[in-house]
Amino acid sequence: MVWLVNYRELLKQCSKFRAVENSISPQLRRIENIVLTNQARVLTAFQEQRVDETCFYDSTGYGYNDLGREKLDSLFALVFGGEAGLVRPQFVSGTHAIASCLFGILRPGDRIVSMTGKPYDTLQKTIGLAGSSPDSLLGQGILYSEADLCGGINDEVLDRVLDKKTGVVFIQRSRGYSERRSLTVEDIAAMVKAVKSRIPETVVLVDNCYGEFVQELEPCHVGADLVAGSLIKNPGAGLAPGGGYVVGRADLVERAAWRLTAPGLGAGIGCMTGVKRQLFQGLFLAPHQVGESLKGMTLAAALFARLGFTVSPHWHEKRGDTVQSVRLGDPQLLKKFCQAIQAASPVDSYVAPQAAPMVGYSDNIIMAAGTFVQGSSSEFSADAPLRPPFTVFIQGGLTFEHVKLALSAVMVELGLEIS
Repeated sequence: MVWLVNYRELLKQCSKFRAVENSISPQLRRIENIVLTNQARVLTAFQEQRVDETCFYDSTGYGYNDLGREKLDSLFALVFGGEAGLVRPQFVSGTHAIASCLFGILRPGDRIVSMTGKPYDTLQKTIGLAGSSPDSLLGQGILYSEADLCGGINDEVLDRVLDKKTGVVFIQRSRGYSERRSLTVEDIAAMVKAVKSRIPETVVLVDNCYGEFVQELEPCHVGADLVAGSLIKNPGAGLAPGGGYVVGRADLVERAAWRLTAPGLGAGIGCMTGVKRQLFQGLFLAPHQVGESLKGMTLAAALFARLGFTVSPHWHEKRGDTVQSVRLGDPQLLKKFCQAIQAASPVDSYVAPQAAPMVGYSDNIIMAAGTFVQGSSSEFSADAPLRPPFTVFIQGGLTFEHVKLALSAVMVELGLEIS
């Protein structure tokens, strides 16, 4: 196994990346400029909100009058361009945050239209596209339509799928386990404009998972009504131990809060014990950490393309998320790839990942995630459904240096040599 390889061999392998790193240096400089812009926006928001030591104090019981919690909500709203925010450790995942929005907004007879094709696997069961839960959206009398506008606006398709029953237009920014490209903020802006020109009152909800701080603007800055995501992805910077967030129009955030707690309670209740410092600090560090991840993914794209693999996106393409896909074409290669990533991790480096069933997914999943926070996608990890064309999805990275060492481990394990 790779974990037995002397670290000097990994350093020797890293030294072979220099030519690749030199070729991508213009893109790395662009990433640094994005990081600087986003860090300035976050710093300004912290200062405007007058964040102080008392914001980190625990609350107990019902959590009434938790000023730190309220300030964290306002901070996320400022940073992500919304009127209000809802940041809670009680959200168990990004899917939970998105589901709270959908169930809070939609009523029987309303329609949700997915503009980016079939949603991510876990959300398919929430909607009712997979499984048979009577408590899914479809089970509750919500209608569903979809279109795939990831390649650009199609007026004919929009006119067909949008009608007066459309309560929510859903946009998934990241690719999930598909091989479509992720959406940039510019793509989302075009979708929002096209939808609002037809049905102005329709709510545009963006699944922002993996997309935070990848560009200098966020979806709410370009007209999205609501965004939702996970704190163990980009905005938590590897420090958040769990949770999710919703940001957008104040009335819509309130409805999501009612769904999370109960009507009449909403965002005014819910204690936060032992997590606020990590959530504040994670948000502050997030622009830098996302930059480290983007540098790592850019290197991975250039490296594996040079080795003859199909990659998406290419190193020079504009990115909409922190995910890099590499089509391996072989289940054994996929398994060895993930095992090498696991072996190069700081946590659980001695275990060998195997494909297995996972809650919310229809295929067996193999997951390399030697992370400090379970399932954290802000930390360097790799995962994939065990299905053709056996594409691995890598993401995250707390430091660029760790990503390079892990990629070196993959090269050693797969017997690859860079020319």
